[in-house]
Parts: sequence; C-alpha cells; structure tokens
Amino acid sequence: MHQFLSLLRDSSHCVFLSGAGISTLSGIPDFRGSKGLYKQFDADKIFDIDYFKKNPSYFYTHGKDFIYNLDKKEPNIIHKVLAKLEEKGIVKSIITQNIDMLHQKAGSKRVIEIHGSPASHTCLQCGRRFSYNQIASIVHSQQVVPTCDGCGGLVKPDIIFFGENLNQKSLIQAISESSKADLMVVIGSSLVVYPAASLPLNTVKHGGKIIIINNMPTPLDEYAYILYHDLEEVFSYLEKEIK
Repeated sequence: MHQFLSLLRDSSHCVFLSGAGISTLSGIPDFRGSKGLYKQFDADKIFDIDYFKKNPSYFYTHGKDFIYNLDKKEPNIIHKVLAKLEEKGIVKSIITQNIDMLHQKAGSKRVIEIHGSPASHTCLQCGRRFSYNQIASIVHSQQVVPTCDGCGGLVKPDIIFFGENLNQKSLIQAISESSKADLMVVIGSSLVVYPAASLPLNTVKHGGKIIIINNMPTPLDEYAYILYHDLEEVFSYLEKEIK
C-alpha cells in the first residue's frame, strides 16, 4: 500500500469516484452486493420515473427504511479519511454515485453528486422545494406519500431516477474532473452504471492512472494501475499514514 500512498502524495490532481460499497461500513446496504438492496425489492421499479409517477407509494414505502433514515447514519473511516485528504489538498474532488450525503457530513466540500441527492425534494406540479427533514417526517407519519401543501402535487426527491436526464452541471463537472485527473481512485463501485462507469476511462484517455478498490471485479479492472479489494484495510492504512 506504500505505492498507493506515494501515488496519492505525488499526484497533482487526484479525484475519487465513490460508489455504494463505501457506505456499507456505515450500515447502509449497497445495491448489487450479495446482501444488496436490489435483493429486497424490484430495481426496475424503485428508481424508475414512470413507475414513480404511476405508483409513488412503492418508492416511499421501500425508501422509508433506507433513504428516510439517512439522517441517523454516520460517516465511516472512508468518508473521514477522504475529508482529511481534501483538507490537506491531496484530493481535489469526489465524484459520487451515492445519495446518502455522508461525504458532506464527514466534511468534504468538493463533492459532485452525479445521481442527485434527497437533501432536497421538488413538487412535480408547481416546482416548490422541500427539505429532507420536511419530507422524512411526512414519510414516517401515516401519510406515506408526501404531497405539496401548496398545490397538492406529487413530491419527488432530487435523486436522478432511471428515465430522467442527469443534472447537466454535475455531469459536466464530473467529466471535467475525470479528464484533468492524473490519478483517479475508484472506491466501492461496480462500474456498471453509466455514465459514471465511463469516467475512469476519461482519466486513462488523458494519460492518468486509475486505482480500483472494490470487493467484486469490475469491467475496468484491466485498466487499473493497482487493484485492491478491502476498502477498510486500505483506508485504515491511510488513516495512520496521513497526519
């Protein structure tokens, strides 16, 4: 792991790409793992925009225990070490596929959320905005599906659902950061969801190196300069070495 540490310290523009695998240490299941969330409900329904508009109770019923309890989850060693690396100027940005808001909770400032976030919610009818706490309290009350108290319209979290366009500003930032990176470190991502999965190739295309730390193989393993499989082990080492 000394080689990884040297690459981090020597990099001029290091970018991390994080996936759901980093949050399992915080008690949040990943999506595609052996005990992932997609084993518990239908992945084609839970984040599908057309199905959400037709039957929003499916999302809110299942989301009650994995999205609307995120305020009770705490950053783990990975989030904390990344915030420290950013503070020291080693990490320039974190591109995340996650919607758990734990990077920000740990203190990271330069976070690009390419799949959006439930930190805010929007009425699909009038555009009125609501906070996470406002909607969480409604979801945990008897009214499972939140509606706008102004117009009565359906309220949706600002998470990017399948069938929706990505936020163009976030996508442009992510492409720019991955292109500038001389080192991209992929952590806890299966690299099967696009366009996130294409970002490491941007780095390689522009002459940078990629490191992949994931407990399962990814389609981009052959491009990795270094491969690790145990996130906790790697970040425990970094925690000791980064003073």
